[in-house]
Order: sequence, then structure tokens, then C-alpha cells
Amino acid sequence: MSEVETATALWWAVVVSGIYHGLNPGMGWPLAVSSALMEQKQGNLYHALIALAVGHFIAMLAILLPFTMLITLVQWQREIQLFAAGLIICLGIYLLINRRHPRFLARVPPSRLGLWSFLAAMAHGAGLMLVPIYLGICGTLDTNVGHAAADELISGNLGIALLVAIVHTASMMLSGGVLAIGVYHWLGLKFLSRTWFNLDVVWALSLIVVGILAIVLTH
Repeated sequence: MSEVETATALWWAVVVSGIYHGLNPGMGWPLAVSSALMEQKQGNLYHALIALAVGHFIAMLAILLPFTMLITLVQWQREIQLFAAGLIICLGIYLLINRRHPRFLARVPPSRLGLWSFLAAMAHGAGLMLVPIYLGICGTLDTNVGHAAADELISGNLGIALLVAIVHTASMMLSGGVLAIGVYHWLGLKFLSRTWFNLDVVWALSLIVVGILAIVLTH
């Protein structure tokens, strides 16, 4: 597979992971629906979705930016990728063992959906899932990283980190927003309560799978 094909596949992974996060009720779209239905204001639905998007976007950057700085240590690139993969696998195993929803999320008032979205994404490891994809995209750059200046390397990868976070969050809000709008306008909360789907186990297993794939692809 050429570098162009690899980069294309990785960008599709950014989009698909965003759609996956958006479909997951744990990322907050049911809160947007309930907010609009309780207040009987359609505008509340879109305000809530925007707040969820902002919180998720900030959470993605909070995870990606430290790895952007670490990439300047070119000689340790493989070790950094293995470390990131190990973190993802450990988090996935932890979430499989501990099925309880983080209690601190319940203490965040509904008026602070942006903060809730940020904390939920951090607690569930949504940003960590993006790290191997992001590192892979950085690896496809046609740059002699061994001789590149550190500031140029950081600025280049910072731009990629921002773009990954933007594309991922947009994909997430597209899928989650479509679900939220559908439930609000046509299906209602009664349908949601009857057909609730829990992705906690699938989420934990997907973290482990992503981590394993990252390890395999670094060899």
C-alpha cells in the first residue's frame, strides 16, 4: 500500500471513529434531546449539540497535543507509538472490568453540557482512540523528520492534530445530531427508553482492538 493510500485509509478512520462516537449514547446526544423536550424549545437541541461538540473537540486536543510535542523526539517514535497503544489497551481492559459509569459525570449540571462532554470523552478514552490514527497520519508525511527543525515538526503536526480533531468532531456531531433530531422530531423519549442500546462493552473492546492494531502496524 502506497503512502497516499495509507493516508487516505487513516483519514477515513478519523471519520468512522467520529461517526462511532456520535452514535454512542454515552457521548451525550440523548442529553441534547431531553434538554429540548423538557423545555419544549427546538433551539435547545442545537445549542446542546454545539456545546457537546465544543467539549468533545477540546478533549480531543487535550489528548493529541501532548503527543504532538513528543513526536519531536524522532528517535523514540516507535516507543511513543507502543506507549500510546499500551495506554489504549489498558484503558479498554479497565472499562471491561469496571462497568460503572463515572459518578462525577452525574454531578455536572445539565446547563454545563460542554464541560460534561469534555469529561465524558476523557473518561471514556475517546481521544486515546485517535492517537494511533494521528501518529499514523504523521508518519505518512513526505518529510525527512530526522533532519527537520523541531519547531517546523511541531507546527506541522500541530496542524494535523487540529485537523484530525475538527474532522473527527464534525463526523461525531453529524451522526449524533441526526439521531438526536430524529428522536426529538419523530420518535420521542419513550422510543429512546424502550430501545436504549448500551455500547460500553463494544467501546471497551474497540479500544483494545485499536491498541493491538497499533502495535502490529508499528513493526
